[in-house]
Amino acid sequence: MEKKTMTLNLSAQEMEVVDRLAEDKGLSKTALLRQALRLYQSICLRLENGEKVFVEHPTTKEKAELMVL
Repeated sequence: MEKKTMTLNLSAQEMEVVDRLAEDKGLSKTALLRQALRLYQSICLRLENGEKVFVEHPTTKEKAELMVL
């Protein structure tokens, strides 16, 4: 698999989020961004196929539709 390099400019706040999530998940920043891209792609494909994506509160079972802009 051919790999390519990309430069990504983030605000300090965005970079703090990346750092925190990577540390919390035990991932490198690169692995975290790859995982986020796969998740985003999966959600977009479902939405393109007319599906809806929901999140559910664990105790109340209240559901909210996930909106992707």
